[in-house]
Amino acid sequence: MTRKGSNVTKKPEKRFLKALAGETLTPPPFWLMRQAGRYLPEYRATRTQAGSFLDLCYNPELAVEVTLQPLRRYGFDAAILFSDILVIPDALRQRVAFKEGEGPVLTPIRSAGDLDGLDISGLHDHLAPVYATVKGLSTAIPAETALIGFSGAPWTVATYMIEGGGSKDFANAKRMMWSQPELFARLMALLVEATGQYLIRQIDNGAEAIQIFDTWAGALPETEFRKWVIEPTRQLVERIHGERPGVPVIGFPRGAGILYETYVTETGVDGVSLDSSMPLDWAAEKLQSKCTVQGNLDPILVVAGGEALDSGIDRVLKALGKGPFIFNLGHGIIPSTPPENVARLAERIKSWRS
Repeated sequence: MTRKGSNVTKKPEKRFLKALAGETLTPPPFWLMRQAGRYLPEYRATRTQAGSFLDLCYNPELAVEVTLQPLRRYGFDAAILFSDILVIPDALRQRVAFKEGEGPVLTPIRSAGDLDGLDISGLHDHLAPVYATVKGLSTAIPAETALIGFSGAPWTVATYMIEGGGSKDFANAKRMMWSQPELFARLMALLVEATGQYLIRQIDNGAEAIQIFDTWAGALPETEFRKWVIEPTRQLVERIHGERPGVPVIGFPRGAGILYETYVTETGVDGVSLDSSMPLDWAAEKLQSKCTVQGNLDPILVVAGGEALDSGIDRVLKALGKGPFIFNLGHGIIPSTPPENVARLAERIKSWRS
């Protein structure tokens, strides 16, 4: 049965979409964040063929291939577009590169002049290869598999743009937020608009659901969390629900703790992805009556394998499997994960009965 108030306008047929519409399924649908990636030898081969990581993101043929690779192995209920959250700043004409052993490196945005150098006018031309990947996937994936489009949330993307890469304390981003509030608000407004356009275009090319990754949501105190995590996400969810009714949105405010509940209530997301720190019983009580929950196995358990993995899977299934639920990890797959451990996980979930 479709949940009252759900954005889904007709009863879906795919298991992943049924769960997002509020149905409780046994076994639950499952997919894994970063399910296409370096833990698979076939991915590494394709990545070498592509050249750089961004070249892979912008090569529709190869991006479709790496998206399909884990589906062939494990039979996930959903495929997620292979891309990266930093294609947005790249499309806004900020210099973005990925360096081996270092991660993303961007020319930092620190002043009004830096921000003035960004340009949204060429967004869709730059991202046309990503849209082509979505379109290709919409016909290439199995008929029973749902297609997820995604973006980074404005706050998380802004941290990379301001810091010039990853950060442990987000000092430059927070300094701008507090000491140059008008400049920071301009950047966030630009990101909300660019991200909204990007997600709508993914939907128009075949994405059936959207996930918004706010990886660094937990770095903000409550007042700023409400302003820069909840409010931009609310705007994006409202836009998607208004312009493309029936397309569900999953939010992932990683590290938000008890603010997860406020996030769910105030953003209007159809589903929420839980990080591994979230107490399962609390999530079942506080969140699952409000939306579908997704998660939240510790990715290191999939590296460890064996009985520890089995026990971890069972804990999550028993706690969350009695309501609307999608099995996933609490964050992305670790590159050192043995592929056979993912196969073990897949088989255990598929054979689970409540």
